[in-house]
Amino acid sequence: MEEFRKAYAQLCKESGAQPQETVLQQLHELREGPGQSRLDFATQSLSVDTCRVLGKLLQDEILFTEIMLSDCMLNEEGIRHLLNGLCSNTVVKTLDLKGNNLRALGAEALGKLLRQNKSIRSLTLEWNSLGMWEEGFSLFCQGLGANRFLQWLDLRNNQINHQGAGELAMALKCNSSLQELDLRWNNIGLLGGRALLSCLHSNKTLRRLELAGNNIPSDILKAVVLSVSEQAMYHNQDRQTILAENHSRTRVLSKEVFSLKEEKAKQFLDLMDTIDKQREEITRSSRTSAARVGQLQEALNERQSVMNSLKAKLQMTEAALALSEQKVYNLGELLNATKQEQASMTECQLKELRQQKQEASDRETNLLQHLSAANEKNLLLRNQVDELERRCKAQQDQLFQVKQDLTNTTAELKLRVMQAEERLEMEKKRFKQGLEDMESLRLKEVDHMTHHMEASEHSMQERIQRLEAIRIGLEEELSRVKAAAFAERGQAEEELIKIRGQARLEEQQHLDHLEEKLRLMTQSRDEAQNYCLQQKQAVGEAQAKVSQMTQQTEGLKRRVEELQQDLSGKEQEKVAEVNKVRVELQEQIGHLQAERTAQEGLKEKIAALERQLKVLSSNHREALLDKESEISTLQEKLRMKEAEISRMREEEAQRASFLQNAIMAYVQGSALGALSPRK
Repeated sequence: MEEFRKAYAQLCKESGAQPQETVLQQLHELREGPGQSRLDFATQSLSVDTCRVLGKLLQDEILFTEIMLSDCMLNEEGIRHLLNGLCSNTVVKTLDLKGNNLRALGAEALGKLLRQNKSIRSLTLEWNSLGMWEEGFSLFCQGLGANRFLQWLDLRNNQINHQGAGELAMALKCNSSLQELDLRWNNIGLLGGRALLSCLHSNKTLRRLELAGNNIPSDILKAVVLSVSEQAMYHNQDRQTILAENHSRTRVLSKEVFSLKEEKAKQFLDLMDTIDKQREEITRSSRTSAARVGQLQEALNERQSVMNSLKAKLQMTEAALALSEQKVYNLGELLNATKQEQASMTECQLKELRQQKQEASDRETNLLQHLSAANEKNLLLRNQVDELERRCKAQQDQLFQVKQDLTNTTAELKLRVMQAEERLEMEKKRFKQGLEDMESLRLKEVDHMTHHMEASEHSMQERIQRLEAIRIGLEEELSRVKAAAFAERGQAEEELIKIRGQARLEEQQHLDHLEEKLRLMTQSRDEAQNYCLQQKQAVGEAQAKVSQMTQQTEGLKRRVEELQQDLSGKEQEKVAEVNKVRVELQEQIGHLQAERTAQEGLKEKIAALERQLKVLSSNHREALLDKESEISTLQEKLRMKEAEISRMREEEAQRASFLQNAIMAYVQGSALGALSPRK
């Protein structure tokens, strides 16, 4: 509402007009009020600029559904701007233009509004002067005839004469949406009443027509009320039949939807069971493959631990070999050192011997002892060197054996590792192949299920299309039957008019039995009035039942929509079984054929009931015509009696005048006779 107020002020500023304070205050009050879908400017005087701005705003306004402009004293240009703006509006349902003294331009703008607007359902035009302007009112009636959405129209106190009523009658013949029309307190007269009565035979939607205060004879008013009530009863009967058909169809559709829902639930449960089984098989296979992979991994870890221990042993043997080589190298160095010492000692001894050759002989013994000790040392050293060489050879042999064992064990371990890797690769390939097979099987099953689902969905769509075609055919047949009934009704009415003329001619010959028939007709009239009251009560009850049935049908429609939404939501999870669907389709075809036969029987019953209703209505109409003819004859007789009474009164008056003249003449003559002797 605040945006509408700001837009009004902005447009007024752009167009150079001054915003009306009363309009701004009213918009502010509407913003603070509870109902913001009603634009109420009643009893507010609106200028032309304000009407122009409001017309521009109402072109695309989606907030207001009711616009109240009663007693605003709008001029021709202002109402034209407002109605031109409402021509493109798609939200307004109610428009009140009461007491604005609309004239020719207003009537033309209203005709344009009725031709172009598709949302207005209620239009109030009370206390205007539309009927005074024949051309404008003719354009208004043309727009009303072209309108297909207006349901309630108020034309009270619009000075509509019999010519305007004729224009309205032509519009009502073309209109197919107006249900209530109020024409009270105009000047329609006898000719206008007859024109409206004649248009009611072709109009099948008008259920209420108010004509009080229009100088229309009572017989035409009664005929209008009777035709409108018959039309309303016929409309209610049609609604009851349509509601019964819709109720039966909704029951059938709900049963079918419930059965389909159960089938789809079963199929969904079966699909979930199969999916659970497949998941269990996949988990079982994955567990077994995981166990195999774990065993192979454990074996590989054991082999790797053995390899690590052998590598550690090899490193230890290599370290021992290096130590032994180091010892051999040290022993070789020690041997070389001993040899060098021995050579140096021998050289020293030789030098000493050479130097001490010249010494005494006593030293020779010492030298010999020293030589024997040196020889013993040399022997010991040679024995140690031999022992070291033997140890070195033994360690070299042991090292060679250890290297050979290490090469053998490494080759064996490599072979085992290669075999384990080959087995692991084979197991991996087998596991991948199994997974691929399982995935392909699952994809195949999913494709199979999707194909089945598509086939079942296609079959269900075809079935729905067939049912829709059957429904359309039944509706067409019902419309044809209605058209034939309307044609028969028109023919029957023409025949009734002919029979009415013949009956009037024949009843003029039977004037002697009128009194007895009058008494009987009064009794039958009372009975007919009682019957009409009963029928009105029945119509009220039927209308209440119709309202209840409409509510039930709306609830069922909502239920059907919810079920259809559930069905559309679960269509992705369907699992179609072809044999079951075929059997069920055959059973359903049998059910449909049985229902079709039952519908044909019901159609025959409906036709019989319609024939009975036609016979009863014709009898009732003949009785009413007889009563009307007898009443008219009685009225003619009363008129004749009144004419005789008036004639007798005139004769008595003439006689009285003659007697008075004679008395006056006698009195005058006697007076003259009495006066003559006195003279």
